[in-house]
Amino acid sequence: MYCLHDINISLYIYEFRQVDLPGLRFCCPQVEFNDKPDSLFFNDGVRRIDFILVYEDEDKKEFEKRHTFQRHKASLMEMGMELEATKSVIDDKLLFVKVHMPWDVQCTYAEVLHIKLPIQLNDQSLRPSPLRFFSCITKRFYPNEDLITKEAEFFTAPFEKDRLDLFYVRDKDVFFTASMRSRMAFYILSRAPYEIRGKIKKFGITKLLDGGVYKAAYPLHDCRFNVTSKEESCPNERFLLYEEWAHPKSFYKMQPLNLIRKYYGEKIGIYFAWLGFYTRMLALAAVVGLSCFIYGYKTQETSTWSKEVCSPDIGGNIVMCPQCDRECNYWKLNSTCEASKKLCIFDNFGTLVFAVFMSIWVTLFLEFWKRYQAELEYTWDTVEFLEQEEPPRPEYEAKCIHERKNPVTGVKELVPHTACERCVRVSIGIGTVLFWILLILASIVAIIVYRLAAFFAFSAKLRAQDLKELEPLKEYVTPQMATSVTASLISFVVIMILNILYERVNTNIPLEGGWPSRGSGLPLGKIPERGGTVWSQWAVCYCDPGGCLIELTTQLSIIMGGKAIWNNIQEVLLPWVKNLILRHCTRGASEAAIPRWEQDYRLQPLPKLGLFYEYLEMVIQFGFVTLFVASFPLAPILALVNNVFEIRVDAWKITTQFRRIVPEKAQDIGAWQPILQGIAILAVATNAMIIAFTSDMIPRLVYYWSFSVYPYGDHSNHTMQGYINSSLSVFNIDDFSNYSKPLMTPYNITTCRYRDFRYGPGHPRQYEYTIYYWHVIAAKMAFIIVVEHIVYLTKFILSYVIPDVPYAVREQIKREKYLTQVVLHETNLKLVTKLARMDEDIRPYSYTHDYKVF
Repeated sequence: MYCLHDINISLYIYEFRQVDLPGLRFCCPQVEFNDKPDSLFFNDGVRRIDFILVYEDEDKKEFEKRHTFQRHKASLMEMGMELEATKSVIDDKLLFVKVHMPWDVQCTYAEVLHIKLPIQLNDQSLRPSPLRFFSCITKRFYPNEDLITKEAEFFTAPFEKDRLDLFYVRDKDVFFTASMRSRMAFYILSRAPYEIRGKIKKFGITKLLDGGVYKAAYPLHDCRFNVTSKEESCPNERFLLYEEWAHPKSFYKMQPLNLIRKYYGEKIGIYFAWLGFYTRMLALAAVVGLSCFIYGYKTQETSTWSKEVCSPDIGGNIVMCPQCDRECNYWKLNSTCEASKKLCIFDNFGTLVFAVFMSIWVTLFLEFWKRYQAELEYTWDTVEFLEQEEPPRPEYEAKCIHERKNPVTGVKELVPHTACERCVRVSIGIGTVLFWILLILASIVAIIVYRLAAFFAFSAKLRAQDLKELEPLKEYVTPQMATSVTASLISFVVIMILNILYERVNTNIPLEGGWPSRGSGLPLGKIPERGGTVWSQWAVCYCDPGGCLIELTTQLSIIMGGKAIWNNIQEVLLPWVKNLILRHCTRGASEAAIPRWEQDYRLQPLPKLGLFYEYLEMVIQFGFVTLFVASFPLAPILALVNNVFEIRVDAWKITTQFRRIVPEKAQDIGAWQPILQGIAILAVATNAMIIAFTSDMIPRLVYYWSFSVYPYGDHSNHTMQGYINSSLSVFNIDDFSNYSKPLMTPYNITTCRYRDFRYGPGHPRQYEYTIYYWHVIAAKMAFIIVVEHIVYLTKFILSYVIPDVPYAVREQIKREKYLTQVVLHETNLKLVTKLARMDEDIRPYSYTHDYKVF
């Protein structure tokens, strides 16, 4: 028998791919479990486990998979990894390969990955928080400092193996943290080759996992989440995270971000930092939104237009035209009394103030997040990460088989696709995206068609029948409300289905495709000509006379609330049920006898897209909160409550239900940052248009300032009295066609009223738009232009005034660079001096030697 380390590795790998050499064995000893379930070491108790690979017993595997596995083991050993295998205590088919990186390998790959490590204690600290004076109160909202101690701050520099003496090394065993070692181990695993055929090079643990060669690959949790480890050297960081972060009892505490980053890596840390910062900023928006809601609630009884709708002398004497052909009947205006009151809660002058406030808030949120992110970048050593530290993906490297001359450097380089292949792939991608966009548009059209049909049905039934069984809710069950609620529920179901089929569907589109607003005076169908008829199957006003905003409010609340509830249940229930089933299937084994690596194997793996769905969920919520907040001021407070649970649900999930995540570096939230900025810019336009075209605010203001007084009105002072009457046009019921005429006429009337700004019958310009209509249109256009320019100017000024990087952070970055240069300069100077002295010591001997030879 020969050991793999006793022969030429590269030659062996080449020969091994051609034939199966008998008599050779791998230096990967298989050992028995040593009955230490909390151990994080090899059986010798010295070498620490940096990664775990799980595979089926070679005797029970397919021939091709068996040899692929052996080639990969040989490759790992060639790269300096040490392996030890242990058979499962539950399933005899499974073997766990423990991976350890020796000190030299750690140093080598720390330099390859440009990992920053401490060189000197930080002699400068960030300015203390102004809340330090209230520390006796605020400390209750922070993690327990006795459990999670604050670590010393260091100036850091990219690690260099040849200059090890410059770094602050107290103990080699803990100099590289567990997350650093796991990251380095995964880097090696993701690039370890296992087959080369011509120009095709196969490598990487990801491909081996997809091909079934390995069952799993993951770093170890350091202990059980609810019990401390019995190992003296174990830091029990998972337990601390559960107690002070993921446990429901800690929902009110600030997050231990430094410990999260240390345990899970910067990519997970930056997500929870962003989510926590977003939630804290939502608190301010929630307070203002709640104040706006309370203001609307208090003024609903005193609102002039709602009083007129509910008044028996005004609303009780106004007979409204039917809302559909033939089957629908005439109805009294005061039947929408309660709906008009509830509309006043959301459609009031506070809505305008809140919409402008949210436009400013979103700018402050993004600017302050940049500053906070800059602090994290410095603290977590990711300031120059993108330029120096991010390695190319191994999957990309494996596909680079085509040569191309770089137009900048003039050097030939490998690319994954030719120009023709790239064109084909881009065409297929664009075609796929267009298909899904068309599917979304088709769904929106289908929902609109449903709303039309449902509204006609509800209009014919709900007002025609005496809803005694719905007596407590009778005032709220209007055709408009019934249609809006059912259509919103259908929209929610369609969104969930499309999310399953294609996760990137834009869930904000259905809100854009809501009810057309008759506040603009535009009917849904034909514009009547002189002497013609106003009413047709499509020329019907669907909004209550009080306004259309309640329709959008209802749809937004149902979709936003439904998505939040569904996502949280799904995130908690699915991994918990899967783990429960797995534990039930292996209930015969004693929990105390299961080693640490096998306990982790029974947990759920992190999805391939990682945090994509978490970010997507929050960005969609951010869109709801900002794009349509003018119609629903309670959106920020709902988002705040949801996010308080979301943080703890995500923390509980990754701490208790998932295997330990492979740590990854990240400087910021990536592509989500420009997406948020785009939403912030778009939010100004959408809210301005909602107020202008969906809300009734502009028509009310036009009436108050122009048409309530001379020369258009009869009042001596500006007032809202008479607004409802002025916003309803008159229609002669004899002008109904035989097709549209209602089957019954319960009231002794010759005219009915409808929501629009048109001249009445008998006028020389009957059924044409009044001067009021053109004033309203002009006011709406002016409102959009003025508000957008003012808000955009304010946003620009705020963005310019607020620096992206705090002054204290800039000082520390400069200080760190200076120290790094000084240390390197002194090192180089010492090296030059040492070489010069050596040269002086050698030179006399050389002269004498040369003289004697001569």
